[in-house]
This record gives sequence, C-alpha cells and structure tokens, in this order.
Amino acid sequence: MTSASRDARTDWESRIGRHTDVRTYRPPALEAPAGLEATPGRGQVTLTWDPVDGAVGYLVQRADAPDGAYRPVEVGEPLVRAVPHPPFTDTTVVPGRPVWYRVSAVGAVDDHEQPACSPVPATPAADGAARCMVAVDAAAALGPVHRPWRPMIGSEHLSQLGYGAGPGGRHIGDEFAEALRMAHEDLGVRAARAHAILHDELGVYREVDGQPVHDFSGIDQIYDQLLEIGLRPIVEIGFMPRDLARDPSKTVFEYDAIISPPRDWERWESLVADLTAHLVDRYGLEEVRTWGFEVWNEANLEVFWAGTPEEYLRLYDVTARAVKGVDAQLPVGGPASAAAGWLDLFLEHASSTGSPVDFLSTHTYGNAPLDLRALAARHGFPGLPLWWTEWGAHASHFNGAHDSVWSAAYLVRGMVSAMGRLDALAYWTVSDHFEELGRAPSLLHGGFGLLSVGNLRKPRWWGLWMLEQLKEERVAADVTGDGAGDMVDAIASRSPDGSVTVVVWNGTADVTKSIGEPLLDRQVELTVTGIPTGRYELRHRRLDERHSNLNGAWAAVSQGRDWPDDEDEWAELRRSDRLQDLEPPATVEAGDDPITMTFEMPMPAVSLIELRPIA
Repeated sequence: MTSASRDARTDWESRIGRHTDVRTYRPPALEAPAGLEATPGRGQVTLTWDPVDGAVGYLVQRADAPDGAYRPVEVGEPLVRAVPHPPFTDTTVVPGRPVWYRVSAVGAVDDHEQPACSPVPATPAADGAARCMVAVDAAAALGPVHRPWRPMIGSEHLSQLGYGAGPGGRHIGDEFAEALRMAHEDLGVRAARAHAILHDELGVYREVDGQPVHDFSGIDQIYDQLLEIGLRPIVEIGFMPRDLARDPSKTVFEYDAIISPPRDWERWESLVADLTAHLVDRYGLEEVRTWGFEVWNEANLEVFWAGTPEEYLRLYDVTARAVKGVDAQLPVGGPASAAAGWLDLFLEHASSTGSPVDFLSTHTYGNAPLDLRALAARHGFPGLPLWWTEWGAHASHFNGAHDSVWSAAYLVRGMVSAMGRLDALAYWTVSDHFEELGRAPSLLHGGFGLLSVGNLRKPRWWGLWMLEQLKEERVAADVTGDGAGDMVDAIASRSPDGSVTVVVWNGTADVTKSIGEPLLDRQVELTVTGIPTGRYELRHRRLDERHSNLNGAWAAVSQGRDWPDDEDEWAELRRSDRLQDLEPPATVEAGDDPITMTFEMPMPAVSLIELRPIA
C-alpha cells in the first residue's frame, strides 16, 4: 500500500460514518402492521405481516423476552435497518433460544417512532430436515420480467479509460473498457454512472488572469469511447474544480476529489450550462435527453460535502437551472444521498420552490432497497422515477464479502425484490479496476467489482448474468417450506417458443453468514407445470462454493501469491471462468405429470434451470 493510499483510507475511515442529519420533516403517522406471524425453521425464523399503506419499509425488532428490550435485527447499514416488504428471514438468531418479534412500519429511513404491533414468539430449530418446494406454473403469466439492473451500472471514474499499466501488470484502460463492454453485451446494461467528471485530471475548468476557461475535450474523449462501447453516461455533476472551489483543501479519495462548494455560484452555473450545451451540440439533443444529470454524490456525508445542507440545496437549484436552461426535457435529479438520507428534505424543498426533479436518486448497501413510492407521492411527486444509483452487498472497501458467493445470492435476492417498485438499481461497481482508496493489491482483495482485474467473473457477476437469462414473460413460482419466500426463493419465466427459465437461490442479508452456514442449507424440490406436451432439454447450472467460484479456481493456482505469475496462469483461470453444470443436461418429457427435480441447495447458492423444447 502506498502512503497516499494509506492516508486516503485513514481519512475515509475516520469520516465515512459522519452523516449530516437534517430532520425538518416528520413522516405521517402509520398504523402498526397487522397479521404478524413468526415461523421458526432450522437456523432461522421467517416473519410475515400485512403491508401498511404509506410505508417505505418495516423495522423488525427482536427481544429475548416478551417485555424485553427490543432492538432492530441487524441487517444492512446501521442507518438502514428497515426492510422493504415481507417476508423477512432472520438468520441472526441462536438455534434453540426463544425470541420475540415486533414490527413497525416506517415512512422514512430514520422513522423509528411509529407504533409496533404486538410481539410474537418463535424458537429457531438446531436440527431436523429442512426442505423447500418450488412450484412453477408456466401457464400462469404475471407480465413482463422487470430488469432493474439494465438502466445503469456503477463505475469508477471514467478517466481510467485512458490509463496504462496497473495492478497485476494489466492494462487498466483496455480492461476497464472491456469490462464496460461486457456489462452492456452480457448483462444488458444501458448506461454507466461514475464519479468525478469535473475532476481537474480532465482539465475542464481553470482560471487565466482571473477569467474562467472551459475545456471539454477530456470529457469528449471519455464519452466518445463510452458511447462506442454502447453505453450512455449518467452525468454525475461533480466534483469541484480546484480553481472554482471555496476550499480546495477539502478532498476525498486517493485522487483528491475536491468536495467543497463553489466560491462563485455564477461561475459554477456557467460551467454546468456550457458543459450541457456542449454535450447537446456534440451528441445531439435527442441522444442527451436519454441520459441523466445527477447533482453531486452523497452530500449528506461529511466525507463528500464540505458545505451545509442548505448549500447543497442551493447547488442543486443552480445546477438544475443550468441544465434545464439548455433544454427543459433534459432529465435532472438528486440528491444521490447515502443510506436513503435527505429524501424528505430534498423533495420538500423541490415542492416548495418548484425546483425541477425528474428522478429521485439515493444509495444503500447491505439490504434490499426501500420502497420509496409512497415517500415521493406524499410530497406531490407520484410516479417519480426512482433511481438507486449505488447499491451493493457491503459499503466498505477491501471486504471479503464482495468476492464471496454470498454476495451473489444477496444480489439476486435484492434485484428480484426491487422488480416493479423502482426504475433503476445500479450495482456498485462493474470492475475491480478501482482506485478510490488505492488500487487492487491482489487478484481477490474484497473489491467492489463484478469483475476482477483481468476481467474474470466473480460470483456476483454470475448472479446477475443468471437473472439476465430470464425470458420475456414472468410466470408464477410458489415457494414454500423452511425459510421460503425470502432466504429461499425463485423467479420463473417463459418465452414464446415454450422455453422456461427459473432462477432459484438460497441466501440471506446477514453478512455474518457470508462464508456459509450448514444449518441454512436446504433440499429443494422443483416442479414445473403448464408447459406444452413434448420433449425438453433440462439444464441445471450452479453457483456455490464448489461450482463457478473464482475463489476456488484462484486458490488452486495461486499458492498464496497475490497475482498470476504469467499468461499461462491467466489462461488457466479463464478456462474455468464459466457457469458450471451441476449435473449433465438431460432430456425430459412433459405430459400430464409435472417435470420434477430434487437437489441440494447450500447457503449461499444460486441455480439457473432451463427447459428448452426439442424440435
């Protein structure tokens, strides 16, 4: 680790937890959820309850006695303990120890004062058979498959496209471009959202003899290449150019991104307006109308904004006015907040001032995104597009959970949870070519990327790739049994040619189980009905500790080394870089009886099961 990396990491860790709390808005009173049930199973308790109108999520609390001290079940970030909907499987329990649960609805991420329902008891089991049944009815259509990962993916700053040699002796620019291309071609992603488009590295703004000089040639090179790949930019407007910063000493990351407000608001507005007009001139108005202009990044964290909340709102107003001054149909939004913060503050401000908002954006890690539809509606923005422009398994850098199979099951669970209730869920990030707190020290180092340095597919890539294999139309998949509906769940789909694709997973949001937990392993019985009579090829591919797992492939090669020694070792890793069959493909007959298969499903694991008609 370089001294610059060490300094950046120390600074980050000292400030990342400092949220700027602003509570000027109190959410409306919500009813306590009715119908709470706690069903114990082996190593877990699964909770269900009736949804509450106006809720964005639900705070699940647990105690060791009915009148004990109730505390939130620890999932997700400390400030985002609420879950978006039932059911919820609690795997943080101790088998054999009785517990009591209560649940309250929340109207905002920090709304912990709503009434809770009456507590219910449960005692998780320490042993016994644990089975789940997945019943797919391919004749029961539910509508098109929603794919919230397609609108955008997170990316390290795009100036990396011009970089040379980097970690492991790999060429950063070439591999970074290829990673973005893979996301577009293999995952269906349409746009990339990245930091630092106004960083001084690109020479966008300087002052000569006291006068502003704008130069967008560096941005042109980046966006030209991105569009050639097939991706559009989500233009995150930040950080602050040095010559325009009120306090250029306020920075974040190893590359010294300046987090200060502008010292001259008119010059900031002129910069944004000129950049927007330049993009329209270069790429065409109809093209740029399909992009998005997001104002700053996580200003509710001290580490990303050296101004006040009021100054951020001013920044938003000035920036939005500059963008809309070029064309009223260019989409602009925010607040791009951490941990779903400042959303009421932001929309209350926009509602009272008339400042334009075309999408609401925020971030979270470690939990499925909250359901923000009711929050937007109560401020007068029903149907406002909801963009989660950062989402991931864990918020910390260099954390082994990022490389684990657990994070793949987490990703699948969260993406399916998000279907139909938000517009974009951008996984953070596409590649381990990433330098916020220093570059990759080894091949598997707990990096945020779906792809490693060298563009080897990490488990999370395979989780998202399996979801992308779903067919056009979603069909019914009823899951019952021990931990069903949250920990163990499934999504099924069909295509007009009669093919059926099912993704089944066993996973929990409980990061303490990221290396697995035998008590949570399950046997799964899958049945498929509602398909035309005939012969089908049945293929079952699997991601788990022993299948399709880069960790195991690298362990077999590395002998404790940080990087492959030569191209032969890279080639060996690429040969195993595929989604492996759990068992050989087979031919099955569909008739009066359902197609049935039984298999073991460790926790964590994800299965892709495909039925293709044989002509």
